[in-house]
Amino acid sequence: MRPMTRKALLTTLSAAALAATLTAPAHAATKAPQLAWQPCAEKDGRECATLQVPLDYARPDGPTVDIAVSRLRSDHPQARRGTLLLIPGGPGGSGREMLADKGKRLREKTGGAYDLVSLDPRGAGGSAQPDCGIDEDDRQLVNFRPWPGPDGDISANVARARRIADACARNGGPLLRSISSANEARDIDRFRQALGEEKLSAWGVSYGTYVGAVYAQKYPQHTDRWVLDSSGDPDPSRVERGWLANMSGGADDRFPDFAAWAADPARGADRLAAKAADVRPMFLALAAELDRKPRKFADTGHELTGNLLRQVMQNSLYGDDQFPRLAALIRAARTGDGAVSVPDPYPKPLSQADAAVFAGIVCNDGAEWPRSVDAYARAVTTDRARHPLTAGMPVGITPCPFWKDTPREKPTRITSDGPSNVLMIQNLRDPATPYGGALKMRAAFGGRARMVSVDAGGHGVYLDGGNDCGDAAVTRFLVRGERAGDVVCGSR
Repeated sequence: MRPMTRKALLTTLSAAALAATLTAPAHAATKAPQLAWQPCAEKDGRECATLQVPLDYARPDGPTVDIAVSRLRSDHPQARRGTLLLIPGGPGGSGREMLADKGKRLREKTGGAYDLVSLDPRGAGGSAQPDCGIDEDDRQLVNFRPWPGPDGDISANVARARRIADACARNGGPLLRSISSANEARDIDRFRQALGEEKLSAWGVSYGTYVGAVYAQKYPQHTDRWVLDSSGDPDPSRVERGWLANMSGGADDRFPDFAAWAADPARGADRLAAKAADVRPMFLALAAELDRKPRKFADTGHELTGNLLRQVMQNSLYGDDQFPRLAALIRAARTGDGAVSVPDPYPKPLSQADAAVFAGIVCNDGAEWPRSVDAYARAVTTDRARHPLTAGMPVGITPCPFWKDTPREKPTRITSDGPSNVLMIQNLRDPATPYGGALKMRAAFGGRARMVSVDAGGHGVYLDGGNDCGDAAVTRFLVRGERAGDVVCGSR
């Protein structure tokens, strides 16, 4: 989850329109929207524009939302075969930043076969942004995530979840109520119309794979070559809730990679243990010690608690390049008893927009969240015992049980109905979207999809994980349309 900083703007909406915002089916626009492309402020070769989309697709001529979009044109027009959309993760990631980060390398890999485009989903990046007015302390990442107390108590999580839900009900307004995966898919189709394209190709990553799957289900006739990178379980009864819960097992799958790295003699003085098998008990013991006696960071004065250590661990499992940060924190926390000298990994809270968008997507998407607080307490107790690395957080209580009633669409069911033009790629040891969930996405698509499984850890594969076999499989598909059956790539 890589949310970005943003700023809100939106016109007011009548109460009648609010009632239809999330329940309405997509309606065809009266005319294709227009885009006025200009060089982006970064002067990096991309062009930027603003796309206006309906706030409420049941009222296509009503109030609109501004969506920030960007484009990187093919540098080999003679090789161009279409337009490829980059769909960011999150929820709350910026598509424009994804294009800025990956666009030139993707254009090189595909030989200029596409104009590359992306958008900041409503609420994210440079698009219209909500602001729930959530207290700063509640926006600290280690608090915003429902990490239980040292003994598994969730009472503080329950109070915080209520406060966030109440703040969003008071202040979120019609924009927050309109934020959903289904509306992001509709916004993408408006973008397609504005580009004048009959079909789009796409590369969706993480949460973007679900948005991509929803688009492919709603608009199969407008899909060309569709890549889903690091997918979750699309079961409509567990959308979002199931994704969070699956992170417990995902951390267990991935942690041995970190343990082997931390025990490698090549680490020298930075080596944490003589054997990989010693790293996990060391980590659990240190987290328990920090539960009892937190330390402080010298630079911010914030507490280094057991839960903050666990949060750093969970985030660091996303990529091998994050292992040194986790190892440095573990070494510092095991040294002395004064202030910890390594930098505070989370010196600032989430922005108002980051917090609001994440809560909005998770709670608006329509899947049922248990209302019983006792059900969450029981789930946390069980999960802590099964998966001590994550201490029950992934099944903890979110604002969703207290989310004020707004009309919701039923989550989209992904099926085998549609063209066979989907290529999935997935690491076997993904801490955020575990392999088991991706297998369920693969099964839902049936004959529409093929999957490349990569014997590697981390979150995000194509152009990110350094696996030549996986990268080549995706590139061949995007450039030549070639897909073999389901295949497995080795570790390199």
